[in-house]
Amino acid sequence: MPPLYRLRPVASRFLSPSVARLYRAYSVQSMQKYEHLLISNPKPGVGLITLNRPKALNALSSALFVELNDALRQLDQDKETGAVVITGSEKAFAAGADIKEMKDLTFSKAYTEDFIEMWSLQTSQIKKPIISAVNGYALGGGCELAMMADIMYCSTSARFGQPEIKLGIIPGAGGSQRLTKAIGKSKAMELILTGNNFTGIEAGEWGLAAKVFESAQECIDGAVETAATIAGYSRVAVKAAKEVVNKSQELGIREGVEYERRVFHSLFGSRDQKIGMTAFSEKKKPEWLHE
Repeated sequence: MPPLYRLRPVASRFLSPSVARLYRAYSVQSMQKYEHLLISNPKPGVGLITLNRPKALNALSSALFVELNDALRQLDQDKETGAVVITGSEKAFAAGADIKEMKDLTFSKAYTEDFIEMWSLQTSQIKKPIISAVNGYALGGGCELAMMADIMYCSTSARFGQPEIKLGIIPGAGGSQRLTKAIGKSKAMELILTGNNFTGIEAGEWGLAAKVFESAQECIDGAVETAATIAGYSRVAVKAAKEVVNKSQELGIREGVEYERRVFHSLFGSRDQKIGMTAFSEKKKPEWLHE
């Protein structure tokens, strides 16, 4: 991927004061490339993607997803990056899809052009772990984007929801599927049929979010810390771990355990397995080769 250049001071003019406070904790490097995203590396091995459409509360559009998918591909291919965090502003992770882009669509156009199919790219093609750090509104497509991540963190200020029913449509980027798997059919059915929102605290209680933080700053700090921890492990083992956990969503328990065992066996062919177990025996810190 292109080198990450230092964030120029002029960039702060495009951030709201609340967003600027969130990032003041980091002495970051960033590449100034995208219209709707900010890309930085707050800690070694961590790629941080910030949705940056403040006037539209980070409303999701095809143009934004073209950039997001490109950034994810670059970070996935970057040998220095071990994990990725996606976040928005303190006010909105992503307040939904850009309705202006959708309102005049016809069935034939949406169907033949596979409208919003690209929104799910990260779940099918990106191999490195992704953490969503959610503050403020995460509605409709924003909720779906947050759920696409491998791990979700949120703050108590987060407000989730799938309100598509109020617009005469239904979730189209996995909301009905991922929400149901995470919190169960009855609760998901209620939320999708009523269009009601739910809080960050409820997301944690229901198991949708792995952790809930008191403030937006703590949420992003926590996500970056977890990403840094993951990035400090063998990339071979991390990739395998993500693969087998995701496979559990597709297989029955018996098939899943057999699949896990085969991947487990395969790791004994990696150099990192020898490095890790030798270091443990010698009470040393492993120096991974990621091979």
